[in-house]
Amino acid sequence: MAPAVVWLLFLQLALWPTLVVDIKMSTAIKDFRMLHIDYPRVHYPLGFQGYCNGIMAYVRGRKQSWYCPQIHYLVHAPWKEVQKFCKNSESFCENYNEYCTLTENPYPITTCSLDSNQPPTSCHYQTTLSNQRLYLLCSRKRDAEPIDIIGLG
Repeated sequence: MAPAVVWLLFLQLALWPTLVVDIKMSTAIKDFRMLHIDYPRVHYPLGFQGYCNGIMAYVRGRKQSWYCPQIHYLVHAPWKEVQKFCKNSESFCENYNEYCTLTENPYPITTCSLDSNQPPTSCHYQTTLSNQRLYLLCSRKRDAEPIDIIGLG
């Protein structure tokens, strides 16, 4: 084999796992922004039967899934305000195998909870508004981005 072909094959084998991880992480960061940040808060027409039913239709469409998530959090604050908490994450959450942090400030949050009193074929959500701190998963330890909300504090 020509040296250039061997070198190219080596680079593909050596760099492919890194590229796959980077692509997955980039998608997780983009999804976090699209699915968890709603600032300024959108308003849905009456046909959606409330904020959470409207936003969860969008979430399921974005995830390309008909599965009804049990709970989903939306932050009503600018991206930069939430993003800054992952810039230096000292905690490692073993349950998630990712770095994590708790925001210093409470933020306006909408919690969308799947309504237990519904037909099995529909996704109907209850809406709860609160001001709370967020437990965030971060993409790495330093200079990271939020990739998920794992709870409220």
